Amino acid sequence: MATLLFRKPKVESVAEPRTAIIDIGSNSIRLVVYQGPARLPAILFNEKVMAGLGRGFAATGAIDAEALKTAQAALGRFAAVAREMEVAQLRTVATAAVRDATNGHVLIDNARSLGLEVELLSGEQEALGAGLGVLSAIPLADGIVGDLGGGSLELVRIAKGQVEDRASFPLGVLRIAALRAKGLRLFDRRVGTMIDEAGWTGKGTGLPLYLVGGSWRSLARLDMHITGYPLPVIHQYEMSPAAITRIGRTLSHVAKGKLREISALSSARVPTLGDANALLGVLLRHLQSRTTIVSAFGLREGLLFGALTAEQRAQDPLIVAARDEGRRLGRFAEHGDLLDRWISPLFAGEPPELARLRHTACLLADVGWRANPEFRAERGVEIALHGNWVAIDARGRVLLAQALFTSLGGGTDSSPLIPPLASPSDIKRATAWGLAMRLGQRLSGGLAGPLQRSRLDDDGAAIAVTLAQDDSALYSEAVERRHKGLANALGRQAVVRG
Repeated sequence: MATLLFRKPKVESVAEPRTAIIDIGSNSIRLVVYQGPARLPAILFNEKVMAGLGRGFAATGAIDAEALKTAQAALGRFAAVAREMEVAQLRTVATAAVRDATNGHVLIDNARSLGLEVELLSGEQEALGAGLGVLSAIPLADGIVGDLGGGSLELVRIAKGQVEDRASFPLGVLRIAALRAKGLRLFDRRVGTMIDEAGWTGKGTGLPLYLVGGSWRSLARLDMHITGYPLPVIHQYEMSPAAITRIGRTLSHVAKGKLREISALSSARVPTLGDANALLGVLLRHLQSRTTIVSAFGLREGLLFGALTAEQRAQDPLIVAARDEGRRLGRFAEHGDLLDRWISPLFAGEPPELARLRHTACLLADVGWRANPEFRAERGVEIALHGNWVAIDARGRVLLAQALFTSLGGGTDSSPLIPPLASPSDIKRATAWGLAMRLGQRLSGGLAGPLQRSRLDDDGAAIAVTLAQDDSALYSEAVERRHKGLANALGRQAVVRG
C-alpha cells in the first residue's frame, strides 16, 4: 500500500502578543496565558496546582515544607511553559500566605532564581484587584465584592464603574476551621466584630454580594447540582440567602465522599466547602446583602483591567469578545456590525440592553459556516450558551442562542438545548432577530457591499427591502423565501422596492 507523504506545516509566529499571570495564592498557584483584544483577551492556557500554602498557617505562621516543595515545582513548570509559549509580558503576584508567612521569602527567592520577579500584593491591592475584576466582567455591578482566598477575605464597594471602599480581613478559607472550632456563636460574633470595627456593618443593605474565589464558585456549582439548574455556567449565577442556608443543610448531611462524586466539584475544594458556606451566611447577615452573584473574574482579570487606558476600560466586553470571535470564525470581519445596522430599523424601539444582545448575535452570525450543514444551528446554540462570555446573564445567553439557532437554519422552533431561562416573549423576539439576520445573510452572501447599498424597513404594514437598481438580481427565490418568512413572523407583508 502506498504511503501518502504530507509536507510538515510551517509553524507560524505568534501574531498577537501573549501576556500571562502567575498567581501565587494561599490555596492554589495558577498560570493563565492570555491572547487577543486588550479589553477581554481570550484564555489560551490555564493551569493550577493546589499547593495549599496557607494550610496549617494559623498554627505555625509558616508555609509547611511539603506545600513549599509543591509550590516550587509549580513555579518551575509555569516559568518553563511561559517561555515555550513566547509570553511577551509575564506578571507574577503573591497574596496573603506568602505575604504573612515567616518563611515567605524562601518562595520569593526560589521564584527569582527562575527569572520570576514576585510582586507581593498588600491586602488593599488584593481588594482593588478583585473589585476591578468584577467591574471588568460586570461593568454595571453595584454592590459589595467579597473575594475569599485561602488566607484572607477582601471586601470592596463598587458602583458606577469605580472601586470605592475596600478592606482586607484574616478570614481566608484555610483559617476558618480554627475559628469555627470554638463554636458557631463565637464564630459569628468574631466575624461580626471584624466587620463592625472596619465600618462595614449594613454596608450591603439592599445590594448584591458579588462572590469571587474558587471556594465560593464551588458552592455555586453545588447549588446548580442540587437544584438541577439547566445552564452550568458559573458567571453571574445568583444564589439567595435561602439558597445559602439550603447548601449549608446539604453539607451537614452529605458525606464528603459523596460530594467528591459530583463531577462539577473540585475534590480539593470539598474539605473547605462547609467553612466557605458558613462564612458566607455570616457575611450576608452582617452586610445585610439581599442576594449573591458569582463572578468568574477576580484578581487576575482585575490586574489586566487596571492596566488599561480609560478608553479601553469603557469598551463593552461582550461586544469586544463577540467581535473577536466573529472575526476568527466568520468569513468577513466587518460583516457582523453591518448586519446589525441593516436589521436595526425593524427593532428601533428596543431598550439598550436588548439592542446590545442583538448586536452580539449579529457579530456571531457567521460562526457556523464551517460546521456540518446539519448541525450549524446547534453550533450557534453551543457558542451562545457555553461560550466564555461576560457581561451577560443566563437570560441573555438564551436570547443569543435562539437568535443564532434561527439564523443558522434551525427555524422558528427552539432547540431542545435551549434551557427554559427566558420568557416566551423573549424567545419570540430573538426568533425575529434570527429571521432578520438570516435574510441579511442570504441577500448579501456575507459581503459588505449589498448591505451597504440596500435597506430594510418596517412601515407597520410591510417589511420592505429596498435595493439599488443594479442589485435587483440579488433578490432571488431563496432571498424571497426568507423575506416572506420574516414578514409573516412579524405580521407584515413582504415588499421589494427598487
